[in-house]
Amino acid sequence: MRLLTRYVLREICQIFLITLVSLTTLMILIGAVREAIAQGLGAAQIIQLIPFLLPNALVFAVPGTILFSVSSVYGRMSSANEVIVLKSLGLSPMIILWPALLMAVVLSFTTVWLNDLAMSWGHHGMQQVVVNALEDIAYGMLRTHHSFNAKAFSVTVQRVKGRQLISPVFSLPSNDNSGPVTVRAESAELRSNPGSGKLTISLYNGRADGPGFHAEFPNQLYEREIDLQPEGGSRDPSPAHLSLAEIPGSIVQQKELIQQIEQRMVAQAGIRMVTGDFDSLAGPSWSVDSQNIQFQKLRLYRMQTELPRRWANGFSCLCFALVGSGMAIRRKNADMLTSFFLCFLPILLIYYPFLFFGVDRAKAGAINPNAVWLGNIVLVAWGLWLLRRVIRY
Repeated sequence: MRLLTRYVLREICQIFLITLVSLTTLMILIGAVREAIAQGLGAAQIIQLIPFLLPNALVFAVPGTILFSVSSVYGRMSSANEVIVLKSLGLSPMIILWPALLMAVVLSFTTVWLNDLAMSWGHHGMQQVVVNALEDIAYGMLRTHHSFNAKAFSVTVQRVKGRQLISPVFSLPSNDNSGPVTVRAESAELRSNPGSGKLTISLYNGRADGPGFHAEFPNQLYEREIDLQPEGGSRDPSPAHLSLAEIPGSIVQQKELIQQIEQRMVAQAGIRMVTGDFDSLAGPSWSVDSQNIQFQKLRLYRMQTELPRRWANGFSCLCFALVGSGMAIRRKNADMLTSFFLCFLPILLIYYPFLFFGVDRAKAGAINPNAVWLGNIVLVAWGLWLLRRVIRY
């Protein structure tokens, strides 16, 4: 029996590794090309992106690969009547099934970790590569198109001479967030500070105009440092890009923040009602507070959804292996692709709609965040029913 177990495990691992390497490589290439087109990256930056793209590619590749592996191996074995021979010897089909299920459990935990790595370290790493390369990207765009737009600033130039921007017009954020400041200069230069997430703009002989603001610096050098960190760096990252270790603490902080806002609004409402200032309850300041608390609640719902979503996504490996092995044995199709698609089509029609519905409604706060497991539960129930039929008949 050990020989049979090793044989099945070896067959699954061979197909799994070959398919995983091929699919992951393809997904990394697609991701790198997409980022290069979107961000205007060069070859050096694309190479730097590859380690950060790898976890995300594996997150998508591993569940599909384990499904392809088990459906191929068990489909071939069933078509060759090996499962029937096993039963005729008085042996349970679980002898050949448990190696795949055990492997799927290990891969599920691995995928959860990879998902966490991709959403936190991988995302921030890709953003940092883009930030560090922004100087080269900006100069490349300005030489060819004479304009460049980023989230933090925008600039148009007459021409580029070496590292000098001739007759640039910058649109920069104001220090008090009152509106954009337009800066015109005779010449300028961009200089990034790798690792700091900041870009220094050196302007010579120009003027600046903003909301209620005007300044000139004739024949003088003026420098402005721009913070390029996305989402404010690590100060307030999106819930989707928090690590699993950070999520519980962030949820507690978010609940405290919402409670503080609600208490402040209750106090303000009480004061206004006592003073008879009822009109202010429908005024702009009250509307801003109401929108703010709604935004903070939606952010809390997204945080609460993120933890079960990542675990549910990771354990799709086990769900796919359960369904794939049972269906492949019952379908008895030796062709690898046919066997895979016969198993994947029902998963595509059942699992993903449940997953997308659960995630969308949970992020909106309409249902409990654990509803993201609904698709997994359906697949597990279906897979166990299939395995029961395989074992009994």
